[in-house]
Amino acid sequence: MEEARQQQHQPEKPNTHSAPRNIIFDKYEMGRFLGQGTFAKVYHGRNLATNESVAIKVINKEHIKKEGLVEQIKREISIMHLVHHPHIVELKEVMATKTKIFFVMEHVKGGELFDKIAKGKLKEDVARKYFQQLISAVDFCHSRGVSHRDLKPENLLLDENEDLKVSDFGLSALPEQHWSDGMLHTQCGTPAYVAPEILRKKGYDGAKADLWSCGVVLFVFLAGYLPFQDENVMKSYSKVFKAEYQFPPWISGDARRLIKKLLVVDPENRASISEIMKDPWFQKGSSNLTKLSEDEENEKKEKTGDKSTSTTTNDSSESPPFFNAFEFISSMSSGFDLSNMFEKKKRTGSMFTSKCSAAAIKAKLQAVAEMLNFRVVSEKEFKVKLLGKVEGRKGKLAVAAEVFQVAEEVAVVEFSKLSGDTLEYTKFCEEDVRPALKDIVWTWQGEENNSSQNVVGNVCQQS
Repeated sequence: MEEARQQQHQPEKPNTHSAPRNIIFDKYEMGRFLGQGTFAKVYHGRNLATNESVAIKVINKEHIKKEGLVEQIKREISIMHLVHHPHIVELKEVMATKTKIFFVMEHVKGGELFDKIAKGKLKEDVARKYFQQLISAVDFCHSRGVSHRDLKPENLLLDENEDLKVSDFGLSALPEQHWSDGMLHTQCGTPAYVAPEILRKKGYDGAKADLWSCGVVLFVFLAGYLPFQDENVMKSYSKVFKAEYQFPPWISGDARRLIKKLLVVDPENRASISEIMKDPWFQKGSSNLTKLSEDEENEKKEKTGDKSTSTTTNDSSESPPFFNAFEFISSMSSGFDLSNMFEKKKRTGSMFTSKCSAAAIKAKLQAVAEMLNFRVVSEKEFKVKLLGKVEGRKGKLAVAAEVFQVAEEVAVVEFSKLSGDTLEYTKFCEEDVRPALKDIVWTWQGEENNSSQNVVGNVCQQS
């Protein structure tokens, strides 16, 4: 150690024998091996620009093709771009070469929560904290139509602050996977945590099945073992079908009552997330829960990512704020970042270009707002805020539309959700706004050779 310390203060000499640095895409340095899954290896990485630690999951393309996992990988990428939350492992970007796919993810340093439980049951206050964080993350997923389908302590990680992070969305489902009956039918997950309706090989509601898994996870937190454990697999299944289990004496009455609300065989009678959040045991200490509500999320975006905050603007200005052309072109292009490519069919159409003037665009937005039963609640020179008149899943939907100038005769219009439910916002963008604005749109983000491109200019000039 002393010799190493002394060497740190000696002048650096060229080391012709040092191992070459493994740099990918001129952005990340790949370091030590962290672990291996079924079809991926994970390495520690470092962002060369920010020095931030990341985890890099490397997948062999040929392997996933042979195993028929291409659609699963695409779905996992799409889902992880939907679920940005303090208690979900963040996917930062996805890149690829001809032979490999690289998931660049948040590096969660504390390991699996399973390792803590393997040493013994958790104290009730600690279990409550982790369960609150789990429910916060699961609620966020469900609000975006995502069912995790493999919730278990092995997929719950801990960061350096001992806060929970949900990981592994490889088995997750999106609404388009539902059959015509509105249900999911794929049997998946870990048997000890899987809901009885999945084991019965019948259609099931993914969100309700997740809540059964949450109930099993809470039992394991507090008991230190599984509720339906048996050496005989069929006996284990039989116990699951009957919700037959015994509480150890140390679990409190309030905790037992909450678990009983979740481990209910009939999914229609199983507690919902809103009922869980109102439960007395759950509510203890919940004021300290790190939770990003949709309003807070959008407020944060407004403070850090809203284009108008980073551009010098004036309400009385004669032209809209300038939109960085390079940023716009980058957002339209897949390049080596595969996020856009994999999400092409699922992305919310929230940005379009137009050859109309800012005034013409703004007038059209106001007319469309009335047609779609929205009212204009705030209006600046190049930004319009709209509020829905109908209550949705999370209150009234509020949307902002802002006009940016890319070139002298080209403007970009960007929509963003200010409050309300994300699925309702997606429907608003895809099913309501697109057809209503077709006469002023040149092209929607990510679309090429739009059939309206040749006529839009004339429409705007005549209006």
